[in-house]
Amino acid sequence: MSYEEKGIWVYLVVSALTYLGYVVVVLGRAGDGPVAEVPYVSPMLWAVGIAVGLAVVGRVALEIAKPSESHRADARDRDINRFGEHVAGVVLGVGMVLPFGLTLAEAPHFWIANAIFLVFNAWAVFGAAVKLVAYRRGF
Repeated sequence: MSYEEKGIWVYLVVSALTYLGYVVVVLGRAGDGPVAEVPYVSPMLWAVGIAVGLAVVGRVALEIAKPSESHRADARDRDINRFGEHVAGVVLGVGMVLPFGLTLAEAPHFWIANAIFLVFNAWAVFGAAVKLVAYRRGF
């Protein structure tokens, strides 16, 4: 497994788990009340910060546990990255229609912010998944 592929695995797992953790925290705080009234900003910022930290620590830990032969991306790595970013970019572009529509409908900030956060996480997870499939099966 190449250095780049290992990093994508870490990114995928961290992105999915931190978003799931954020959702659990917000829903847990809602209790029996309306979810739109939950204080969401702090958990969202913590989720982003934790994701960044875990991605760095996870990549370093994985590299210590299973060192790669080379840390340089080759032509295949660059092509897979370009392909994955292109496909994920479509998901991001299409997905941003949701928060845009919520904004036009003057929805509460809770829903707009969470729609943006959801779309960015979907972009990250989908992009990583596409890249991993390309590594395993080609493209």
